[in-house]
Amino acid sequence: MAACNSSLLVAGELQDSNTSSLSVVGYTTLPIHLRILLAAVMIGMVAISFLGNSIVCLIVYQKPAMRSAINLLLATLAFSDIMLSLLCMPFTVVSIITVDWQFGVYFCKISAMLYWFFVLEGVSILLIISLDRFLIIVQRQDKLNPYRAKIMITVSWLLSFCIAFPSVVGSTVVDVPTRAPQCVLGYTESPADRAYAVLLVVAVFFIPFSVMLYSYLCILNTVRRNAVRIHNHADSLCLSQVSKLGLMGLQRPQQMNVDMSFKTRAFTTILILFIGFSICWLPHTVVSLLSVFSRRFYYSPSFYVISTCVLWLSYLKTVFNPIIYCWRIKKFREACMEFMPKTFKILPKVPGRTRRRIRPSTIYVCSEHQSTV
Repeated sequence: MAACNSSLLVAGELQDSNTSSLSVVGYTTLPIHLRILLAAVMIGMVAISFLGNSIVCLIVYQKPAMRSAINLLLATLAFSDIMLSLLCMPFTVVSIITVDWQFGVYFCKISAMLYWFFVLEGVSILLIISLDRFLIIVQRQDKLNPYRAKIMITVSWLLSFCIAFPSVVGSTVVDVPTRAPQCVLGYTESPADRAYAVLLVVAVFFIPFSVMLYSYLCILNTVRRNAVRIHNHADSLCLSQVSKLGLMGLQRPQQMNVDMSFKTRAFTTILILFIGFSICWLPHTVVSLLSVFSRRFYYSPSFYVISTCVLWLSYLKTVFNPIIYCWRIKKFREACMEFMPKTFKILPKVPGRTRRRIRPSTIYVCSEHQSTV
């Protein structure tokens, strides 16, 4: 592997940085104005990611009522995104501007390990959430409580560290970047290095994507089937309860539709997070595999530009999550308003109707033995 990488990975072989584009060791980088623009955008991404995800963590930490299992998982996802944005992105910004790694060979491997570590943790949390939604909606088993969530979070951190740690020790496939803005998976002919690279991308993308896709397809099918059933047969299914509930029983179809809409919206939020994960990580996964197995692709003149773009896209996920929370989750918006200074609170707070808390596994069926309230 060293023979394949040594001649083309020497730092400092740069031309004049004032030219419109750079040719470094046979490949072309981004023009100077695009590099400055991309670096400025990434600095904004660091700020948004830190502030947005910090609010998520503060909400769960300061409000005991918000420490449900799903909120603990979302707070862990937010924390991993904070660490990724603070411990990895700033060094990538510097490398994008200078077209060189300024922080040493060993720290380059450490940054690569931290990158995969926090990415793996975020993906693990998304996987746990998708399985929890699958059990609740499809299997109608609400088994995840805060205590079990904490155990699964601890296990996910340990497992993520065990998978990411080999990239920082020994002879690994991670290359010191002059061909990319940070340490990336590079071309190698070593079977062990290739096996580790495959393990890494399978753990980060293919296994989570497959499991989450299957879970969400089952959930969508269950929601669609039960929505049609409730719409067509709500009166007949709930008729036997009217004598027990009096006039309130006549309002049950409407209440059931409200509850179903609420829980379907919550599921839709998680589905959007999954779609964002897929969009942000599919290109990075493909490029990582090609760079390990294809010498022609890794040493092509366009590799630097491609690796920069897919790396930027993978970092975009750290900004994507808090924006989705603010857009989709009312409690998150209200908490954001609480953390904002009073001078920025322009719009008056409109009181909303309170709804009774229901178990998420009881909203899709109306029968004599199970109600929606």
